[in-house]
Amino acid sequence: MFSVSLGSDNHSGVHPAVWKALLKADEGFTPAYGEDPLTLKVLNKLELLFGGDCQACFVMTGTGANVVALQNLVKSFNAIFCAQTAHINVDECGAVQKFTQARLQVIPTPDGKLTPELISPYLLNNRDQHHSQGKVISIAQSTEYGTLYSIEELKVLADYTHSLGMLLHIDGARLANAAAALNCSLKEITKDIGADIISFGGTKNGLLFGEALISFRPDLTSDIRFYRKQCTQLFSKMRYISAQFDVYLEDELWRKNASHANEMAALLGNFLKKIPEVELIQPVEVNSLFVRMPRNSIEELQEKYHFYIWDEVRNVVRLMCSFNTTEEHIEEFIFDLKSSLAQSL
Repeated sequence: MFSVSLGSDNHSGVHPAVWKALLKADEGFTPAYGEDPLTLKVLNKLELLFGGDCQACFVMTGTGANVVALQNLVKSFNAIFCAQTAHINVDECGAVQKFTQARLQVIPTPDGKLTPELISPYLLNNRDQHHSQGKVISIAQSTEYGTLYSIEELKVLADYTHSLGMLLHIDGARLANAAAALNCSLKEITKDIGADIISFGGTKNGLLFGEALISFRPDLTSDIRFYRKQCTQLFSKMRYISAQFDVYLEDELWRKNASHANEMAALLGNFLKKIPEVELIQPVEVNSLFVRMPRNSIEELQEKYHFYIWDEVRNVVRLMCSFNTTEEHIEEFIFDLKSSLAQSL
């Protein structure tokens, strides 16, 4: 076990308030599969948080959230457009394709963000029966590159999506980090911009497990509970997800955790910018950094810290900060990085 991990916000622990909420929920008996009073209350709180006139439900994992959301929107002859770096393309072992039988149309991007200009050339295959028909544009906010869509960029993309008769899905595993960075409400970057269905992550931001799905098109997702069951995402003891989200929403714990992770990433980024031998290859906007550094330093640092090499060829690593990353962790990492670089001179 590493004393400090910058590998993923999944490596962080569970927030103390969440543990207390789980213990409180662990009393007596209550109906299962989401029929308990706590789950019904928290789902209502979620729907109000996202602006009302929507449908919320809980699933167990981020991959499950994407699968359940997209299965509601596509048929097997459809195509789902996404960035080449998208989690549904790279890190979900083909789960979306397996469950939906739809095709992923991946689009190269310089920064993980889709734009109408990048999407447009791929619409030429929407012509006839020989081609998969584009139905959904799927984006992540924030992206796998740690970049952010501005509110205006989201509106433009949603309007463009709907002008094509398509639907907009947002993978919101780090939606809390995005809202914290943009200093806006969750509603402003989902319902208000015209998203059709989104996920709201908790596991990467202090929860033990559990993600929320919010559909702004209940007319299209009336069968979501059946897809959730088929995809093995219906958790029987739902109160344990609901208890976590109850405290997560209270006093905006989701925002506090995400803001801290973002602040630690900004601090780390400021230190790195002062080191000539390393280079930030993407702007630091949320809680992730993409850094080019000498290979020997990568190998030395990985003996003490857990982090991933993002690009083997270019020696780019990804560093992630979490709700429980501290300034001391950052300072220690920078000290060790500088020591490694000095030894190689």
